[in-house]
Amino acid sequence: MEVGKMKFGIIGAGIVGTALAVRLEETGHECIGVHTRSRLSYERFCRYLAKDHLALDELVSVADGLFITTQDDMIRTVAESLSLKPLIKPEQVWIHCSGSLPSHVLRVKDNLPVRCLSLHPLQAFASVEKALAILPGTHFGIEGDDQEFGEGIVKDLGGVPHHILASQKSLYHAGAVVASNYLVVLASLAVELFAEAGIERTEALASLLPLMRGTLYNLEEVGIPQALTGPIARGDAQVVQGHLEHMPSKLIEIYRGLGLKALELGENKKAQQGLTYPSEELNQLKFLLGKPM
Repeated sequence: MEVGKMKFGIIGAGIVGTALAVRLEETGHECIGVHTRSRLSYERFCRYLAKDHLALDELVSVADGLFITTQDDMIRTVAESLSLKPLIKPEQVWIHCSGSLPSHVLRVKDNLPVRCLSLHPLQAFASVEKALAILPGTHFGIEGDDQEFGEGIVKDLGGVPHHILASQKSLYHAGAVVASNYLVVLASLAVELFAEAGIERTEALASLLPLMRGTLYNLEEVGIPQALTGPIARGDAQVVQGHLEHMPSKLIEIYRGLGLKALELGENKKAQQGLTYPSEELNQLKFLLGKPM
């Protein structure tokens, strides 16, 4: 099957499913229809791409590929429903877009005449419009039966493909959570500390965002660990001690945990520069951050 001539169906007309269908149609693929339980989501889908609402029987008997873009907890249920259909097109590709579930969650029977694939967009989509705008350039995690086929789809979408280990997909997803969700947590932690220093929370976030953008810029320009700055990178144990002496007790454990990772990065940064921490400063930092000596 040529990727450029794929006839595909969408099961689950949420933001991701809608945006994928629109972009794939624009690159020469043909969406033959959509299946969703929600009338409102179907109506929204049709505002971007007017396609028939088809039963699963119709989709599974005709499509070259089926994108299952439901919520994660529904993916296997959908696969089970599809597996019961009497006319499954041979060599059909079932594709889900979950970052946490492996592709083999789709293989509900050993003798299914399908290939199972996962294409996970490594991006947070707030709306269909936003998804359409940023899909080109989005990085995708790929794993499953036909990764070359998946890579072709990602490239058609304008994305950047990365092959990941299905057995370690939970760690891949955890990394995405840390980079995206925990960035919000870190901002919240910083705002809380600013509030302790007398800066109102709304003003605190507004003042911190340029600093965070600057750090992201540094990450793009010089990468890890060179983008690390601040007292731990400098080896300034007195500043770290001051932080801990004035910090609310409920935040100390979080700060120390992050500080130990920062110290590891700091040692790597200095090693790349042919330098090391003076032993007294290094030992003091380890003591303050609670690392066993």
